[in-house]
Amino acid sequence: MVVMDMQNLLSCSVLCCFLLFILSGRQQTVQGHRHLPSNIRPLKLFVFGDSYADTGNTNKSLVPWKHPYGISFPGNPTGRFSDGLVLTDYVAKFLGLNSPIPYEGWKSSSRGIPLLQYGLNFAYGGTGVFDTVVSGPNMTVQIDFLEHLLRDNVLTTKDLESSVSFVSLAGNDHFTYLRTNGSAQGLKPFITTVINQLAINLKRIHGLGVKKIAVTGLEPWGSCLIPYVTNTSLFQQCNDTYNSMVSFHNPLLKQAVEKLNSETKDSPFFIIDLYASFTSALKNEGSIKFENPPLKPCCLGVSSKYFCGNVDENGAKKYTICENPKSAFFWDVAHPSQEGWRAVYSALQPTLEQYFHY
Repeated sequence: MVVMDMQNLLSCSVLCCFLLFILSGRQQTVQGHRHLPSNIRPLKLFVFGDSYADTGNTNKSLVPWKHPYGISFPGNPTGRFSDGLVLTDYVAKFLGLNSPIPYEGWKSSSRGIPLLQYGLNFAYGGTGVFDTVVSGPNMTVQIDFLEHLLRDNVLTTKDLESSVSFVSLAGNDHFTYLRTNGSAQGLKPFITTVINQLAINLKRIHGLGVKKIAVTGLEPWGSCLIPYVTNTSLFQQCNDTYNSMVSFHNPLLKQAVEKLNSETKDSPFFIIDLYASFTSALKNEGSIKFENPPLKPCCLGVSSKYFCGNVDENGAKKYTICENPKSAFFWDVAHPSQEGWRAVYSALQPTLEQYFHY
């Protein structure tokens, strides 16, 4: 899972070892060993949310389907909001799975059941629990897609009972509220409605049979750690409104997850702490170090009206790319690079080992 053109930002943003990405029935695999603890058995993975989780569902007219996205892996755009892998890919890697096929990729294929052997990814860049300024299915509709597959016997209850779910909510609802003239005074009540709807969605996924469900907290949007927030000030100034947004959202999410777990016998819900993992990675506290100034994205528009991947009417590039994407935590103004996500994943591994078990 802001002061720019939200249509473009949410389309190429949030708002929202390894694997493979399946496109048109073809799998692309990234090499790596499994990080699956011995007490976890292979599972399907069902993914919901936004651009931090999307591996190819977003409309193909938008920037994640354009060069230079995907230049690090697999070498061409795959619809991921990155130069390569995203958080979904690393979560699947941890589980010892190949990254599940995007729902849109499955629909455009022969729709064969074997393509669903690793689960399915329903996440669309720019979406939230409610409708956002980006035209894409909100989380309720994404869950509807899964329910329809159960109803049509494409998936079975057994498939879901042997699965886990990853849910990404990175802020698109909040930014849509602010962009559509929502008041600062009304932000906290609005966030409460977001958390309430998210809780309904999480409970619904569990009710369909999924045994373990991870949901992301908000990353540090207001801290001087996200280039989207600091872009117009040459990556220097922070934003008190976004600080307030995150500091209210994350504790409220924690309360909601605790309540959901108290209502079940198996405590299936847990939070992926993007705030702490982003902060740790950006401060170079882990084993992966970033030489590029951490707030400067590798791929950056030549002015505030352009974004990574934009070209003019003559096809001329309106963006620049850093020499080494591995040196930059951020790929564009809102999304980590493949190496950035690897650093975040490294910080998250203890949490995944603690909660993704049976």
